[in-house]
Amino acid sequence: MASLQEQIHIHEQEIKSFIPSGAADLENYRIRFLGTKGIVKQLSAEIKNVPPDQRKEAGQMLNAFKQLAEEKYESNINLQQATAVKTPEMDLTLPGTPLPIGTRHPLRIIENRIISIFEKIGFSVATGPEIEDDWHNFTSLNMPEHHPARDMQDTFYVAQNPDWVLRTHTSSVQARILETQPLPVRVICPGRVYRNETISARAHCFFHQCEGLYVDKDVSFADLKQTLYYFVTEMFGEDTKVRFRPSYFPFTEPSAEMDISCTVCGGSGCNLCKHTGWVEILGCGMVHPNMLTNFGIDPEVYTGFAFGMGVERITQIKFQVNDLRLYSQNDVRFLRQFQGL
Repeated sequence: MASLQEQIHIHEQEIKSFIPSGAADLENYRIRFLGTKGIVKQLSAEIKNVPPDQRKEAGQMLNAFKQLAEEKYESNINLQQATAVKTPEMDLTLPGTPLPIGTRHPLRIIENRIISIFEKIGFSVATGPEIEDDWHNFTSLNMPEHHPARDMQDTFYVAQNPDWVLRTHTSSVQARILETQPLPVRVICPGRVYRNETISARAHCFFHQCEGLYVDKDVSFADLKQTLYYFVTEMFGEDTKVRFRPSYFPFTEPSAEMDISCTVCGGSGCNLCKHTGWVEILGCGMVHPNMLTNFGIDPEVYTGFAFGMGVERITQIKFQVNDLRLYSQNDVRFLRQFQGL
């Protein structure tokens, strides 16, 4: 009869060469080697027949054999469990899941177009804070305290003494430019402004403006008109007609409002133009001498013009949007209409 050491060696070779063909084959292996009547138990029972001087070595061989048998079983059972989790079959020929394409907000689209048009004729972009002090928002713009022109703009006050407000126009940026930059200046000032108005289809408590300022020697009203003619041609097309009407703004003199022929009806009359054939798009004028004086600029040497338009208004005309509230409601159905612009 083979000794214990020889039997262990024979069964070690059997374990090393064992490759299960399935779960049943692996279970038979477990019963054969690791079961209550398995080979490991049988060999452990024979340790008593080993001569005392060889038991230590035989015991070490038996422990190594048992560990080998258990590791072989564990590695195969783990492998079978991993392969048992079937992954769903994937058809690589099918088209992928489409990703929704984002779009710029219509107000941003028009604002970028306005900026691009004026950048082509030498205007640079200037920005400023939305929370302004009284000097830059009112007083420096020829609207001193208690001036009736302040009533034209229902203001949100943040603090008083001194007054801090949510800016009512981006003219405050023009004031900061004249205060800090050397002449000549030629800037376009886009930004959000705030006025305490009831929200409706035609008004909102916040909206967006783009204002322009050009101050240099020998700047005339003809320069202003030609600049705005160019803007209208680039934004609305060469066939668009233009007219100027006298108006009043505290920071310009003379002042005017500019109308264009209705882009919807072509001037024949519709709801957009209130059946007049004309749509107002901006206010403009020559910079008031008092405003230049407030910034230490000699009005006898320098002149300038300024203009301002509501981005919402231009967007309404360009895209025929009839409700200002749509711009801030985040309705995806509305925003998707401007995809690709």
